[in-house]
Amino acid sequence: MTTHPPLSRRTLLQAGALGLAGTGLADVLAARKTASAPRSVLVVFLSGGLSQLDSFDMKPEAPARVRGEFRPVPTRVPGLQICEHLPRLANRAHHLTLLRSLTHWSNEHNEAHTIMLTGRSQLPPGYRANRPQPSDWPAVTAVAGRMVADRNNGLPSSVVLPQRLINMNQGGVVTPGQFGGQMGPQFDPWFIEASPYRGGDVKGSYPQFAYCRRTESLVKDNSRFQAPVLRLPEGLTDRRLSRRAELLSVIEGQRKSLERHATTARLGRHREAAISLLTDPRVQDAFDVVNAPDREADRYGRHLFGWTLLMARRLIGAGVPVVQANLGNYNTWDLHGGIFRMSRDWLYPPADQAISALLDDLSESGLLETTLVAIVGEFGRTPKIFKVPNAYVTPGRDHWGAVQTAVFAGAGTATGHVIGASDKLAAYPVSSPRRPEDLAATIYRTLGLPATTAWPDADGRPHFIYHGRPITGIGTNA
Repeated sequence: MTTHPPLSRRTLLQAGALGLAGTGLADVLAARKTASAPRSVLVVFLSGGLSQLDSFDMKPEAPARVRGEFRPVPTRVPGLQICEHLPRLANRAHHLTLLRSLTHWSNEHNEAHTIMLTGRSQLPPGYRANRPQPSDWPAVTAVAGRMVADRNNGLPSSVVLPQRLINMNQGGVVTPGQFGGQMGPQFDPWFIEASPYRGGDVKGSYPQFAYCRRTESLVKDNSRFQAPVLRLPEGLTDRRLSRRAELLSVIEGQRKSLERHATTARLGRHREAAISLLTDPRVQDAFDVVNAPDREADRYGRHLFGWTLLMARRLIGAGVPVVQANLGNYNTWDLHGGIFRMSRDWLYPPADQAISALLDDLSESGLLETTLVAIVGEFGRTPKIFKVPNAYVTPGRDHWGAVQTAVFAGAGTATGHVIGASDKLAAYPVSSPRRPEDLAATIYRTLGLPATTAWPDADGRPHFIYHGRPITGIGTNA
């Protein structure tokens, strides 16, 4: 299909588009309330829980039942070691800071997701683990998206991709903690559903790294990574758009295409920004990752993790201040069995490739100076290897909220550093324990949100967003 240049805003204004109801996007495009800060945050979320013992906090001196099969290897930073099966990240450790003492109390998936995604250790009143509630705390992405200064670029302030988080173990329950919660659905982040929930027990970075968790085997997975198509129809001209009825038809058609792949809240204010999304070539390019040039595709990987992080990087480059990229859904990293084979062969390779490509790309473009990358999950894994009878072929690790390692880069983050420490079994923090509240505060500070920032509820009562202390050495200290 022939593509066309974006239409001028003047043309759209003349066509009456900015006064139309229901053009296809949401209040996530609303004007923000605070002073501008030219920084962005990209959260890489590993749903299911990465094992700290088998990745970034290895304990080679621990008993065999604790330490596992993998060996630590030196990185580019003297004295810093990580897993042998993350060689690309080991070579980029000079960009990284490891927080080895992130802790909270819950070992249950949905509770832990809520805690980490909202930055609140205490669950909200009326909390239901199997259903998001209007009384839930708002997600950090929702709060940041609402409060960060409008960058006047017509783009959403907060995007989550490539799908909402789903707990497959509970039959496809939508995970609480991802939404606007008490702020209202109009402040939900914009969810790009490019890899929607399909059911079944197939996980991983399709097509070549898809696996069946129960049988611990690779599977053929021809799932398609589908992003919104925001191209203007062939033959569309400014003259044709001068006719209001035709413009309505065009916008409605684009809206339907968009909403097949993007979950947004109710339509409302700031329709000019909605029109901009339909016509902005930056957004079109950001979404079209499956057809990326060979150099980019080979660099990030032609698989789910690669496409996800390439889209996230393009959105950051286009000017979206807050992006959450979910690397694997349906508890992909929840390895109660097969933890060593699945990590070594099917999870670490695409993650190592895609995250390393992201760091290189951001660094080469200069965006790493202004973008905080945070790699985190809902919890870590137990300091004990075990086998679940009649469920998995080989051993794994259970859920463990008491400690996990989070990884950071960019936006003023100290390079090649380690913050905090776990005990000799990687079971509990022994120095500098930090809570999810501190992680959220670090994100807010990086975005330039003052410690006094609050959002008002329907009755005008302020709800302050800081519930912890920003972590020194991560993100900007401004």
